Amino acid sequence: MATTSPVFLRLMANAVAVANHAGNIIREVMSKGDLGIVEKGVNDPQTEADRRAQQCIIGNLNKKFPLMSVIGEEDLAQETDTELVSDIDKEVLNLKCPEDLVNVTEEDFVVWVDPLDGTAEYTEGMLDHVTVLIGIAHKNRPVGGVIHQPYYNYKNDKAGLGRTLWGIPGVGVGGFNPVAPPEGKRLVVTTRSHMTPVVQQALDSLKPDEILRVGGAGYKVMLLMEGKATAYVFASPGCKKWDTCAPEAILTAMGGRLTDIHGDPYSYASTEMHPNRRGVLAAAKSDDHKWFVENIPDAVKQLVKS
Repeated sequence: MATTSPVFLRLMANAVAVANHAGNIIREVMSKGDLGIVEKGVNDPQTEADRRAQQCIIGNLNKKFPLMSVIGEEDLAQETDTELVSDIDKEVLNLKCPEDLVNVTEEDFVVWVDPLDGTAEYTEGMLDHVTVLIGIAHKNRPVGGVIHQPYYNYKNDKAGLGRTLWGIPGVGVGGFNPVAPPEGKRLVVTTRSHMTPVVQQALDSLKPDEILRVGGAGYKVMLLMEGKATAYVFASPGCKKWDTCAPEAILTAMGGRLTDIHGDPYSYASTEMHPNRRGVLAAAKSDDHKWFVENIPDAVKQLVKS
């Protein structure tokens, strides 16, 4: 079946498998107690888990799809001895492929990888904020996304540890059941550690009932998927394409939307600059997204321009 399936489904099925394997690496590094922290910049640590998880993901995808462009967060030397992950997710492999992707060849996909989103939270023991993100783009747009949460249920010994969520616009989502946010409440999730006066001005203008400050773009969007937040608002440069490609694909697959703060979509072409310079605005419902875009003050939008 695997050899006759469209490249896209094989890519998605492999992405789920390597994301799971990367989660095992992240837990293994934590269990050993030495995180091997390197400071890349202010509030931007890198750990041994970041490095090994990226080597696992990119090494495997490069071996299985050698003509495809794979872009990772960490600037690492190319590994030649990556352990091959033989698993493949059969559920995803057997999905009906979107018609416009059936005949797309591997060189026409771009994969954006954040091997450990929420590294600062990982080093501080806020483990539920940690995710592995693998986003797949075609013709500049996200067409598939995988989010692995290695420490899901880590406070509950009787439940299984970790989970993997995936989404394909036009097909659906897997690994979770989307929950709508509460009606009549405006719950906004935003940055935990990169607050600025402009970000705060944007939040104040929306008059939220509650502001949730958490780490990791992947975790923020997961709160939208689970109905725990109405919108994710970050009126500032800061996050990168590998932070938003996978979450955008899954959010779109469940009827939501992710754009810049102006309401314009990001391009995920391999030639694009990595930073999302115009901020992020996401919502689990497209109608909610429209309202938030319209209510971000023009003064804020003028300050968050490329």
